[in-house]
Amino acid sequence: MLTSEQRSTSVKAVSFEDTSIAFASQSDRKLRKSFWLFALMNQGWLVNIGTFFIKLALQLQLPVKKLIKGTIFQQFCGGETIEDCEKTIGTLHRANIGTILDYSVEGEDHERSFDATVQEILLTIDRAHEAADIPFSVFKVTGLASTELLEQVQNGTQLSEAEQAAFERVRQRVDQLCRRAHEKNVKIFIDAEESWIQDTIDNLTYEMMDRYNHERPIVYNTYQLYRWESLDHLRQSTEVARQKGYFLGAKLVRGAYIEKERIRAHEGEYQDPIHRTKEDTDRDFNLAIDFALENRSVVSICLGTHNEYSCLYCTQRMKELGIAPNDPHIWFAQLLGMSDNISFNLADAGYNVAKYVPYGPVESVMPYLFRRADENKSIAGQSSREYLLIKSELLRRKGCRTTTGQRS
Repeated sequence: MLTSEQRSTSVKAVSFEDTSIAFASQSDRKLRKSFWLFALMNQGWLVNIGTFFIKLALQLQLPVKKLIKGTIFQQFCGGETIEDCEKTIGTLHRANIGTILDYSVEGEDHERSFDATVQEILLTIDRAHEAADIPFSVFKVTGLASTELLEQVQNGTQLSEAEQAAFERVRQRVDQLCRRAHEKNVKIFIDAEESWIQDTIDNLTYEMMDRYNHERPIVYNTYQLYRWESLDHLRQSTEVARQKGYFLGAKLVRGAYIEKERIRAHEGEYQDPIHRTKEDTDRDFNLAIDFALENRSVVSICLGTHNEYSCLYCTQRMKELGIAPNDPHIWFAQLLGMSDNISFNLADAGYNVAKYVPYGPVESVMPYLFRRADENKSIAGQSSREYLLIKSELLRRKGCRTTTGQRS
């Protein structure tokens, strides 16, 4: 058996520049298609125009579904149903990458849709139980509850009898999902959302942890490190978990609602919950990695990030602490269609990696896809990075063919 020192020195080095590994599962045709898609997304004005016309076409019920399905939907989604996703699940599994089935239907704010969403997520948990290729399930509480109701609860608003009953149904839906995950031994993420409903989500999540995480980490809360209080929140929730004798599941992300948060804080004249600079966010994210690794007897983490430095930082800290790449309490996750250079190279080096694979009817998933397009436009260099990596791989393949042809 290897000692910690031997194990740490035998770990394979990770390079996020190795496009031969990053895109090994993609055909030339698919890669060229991605190349042109990111080339377009690299132009902010084109993203804005395209988003406007797609929204308009959908409102007018014009026949654009086939176009959407063959381009942006195909890049970032696994399909319209779990069955549609099986091909993607298999492709990722062959590269030692797990799948996180993410039912990404949004904007349907009524009781019937909430109950339907619960039933769909239960199916993802059952599918995850069947094989090791799906290590996590995931849901948003706003998929199960009215945002207005969650905000009322957070603000301490006196609820009517009907509202109290509605919130109890929310608690029951969350419990139903976490209970099924516990029964099936499937880890489940509860995604973070806007600050004005996040306290309500946190309280529900910790209630579920205290109920289902005493034997092993099942329920994971999400910590948005672009919020200046999140690092302390992680530390405090870890101490509570230690005192109550349960495991803390923590998904670490930077955050996805920065513009919305800043505008609302300005309009509401309250303290902006977001760090003043990206450097502050990056610092807290990496400090959160340190804290989690040093407290891994209690904390299990998943780094939900496309930041190359943070991923490399985590691998280096694992090496320094003598933690094996495949330690079951440490995972990395990226979105389908993005940062394959991170996902596939980490997996090739033996680390635990999973891809978020969104799915759902095309029309219902469009809000998610619009956010992905806007995210690629707004994250500094994201589309450019994807574009250049794909370009590099296409040139590498062309060079290989040329060399092979010369030798023959």
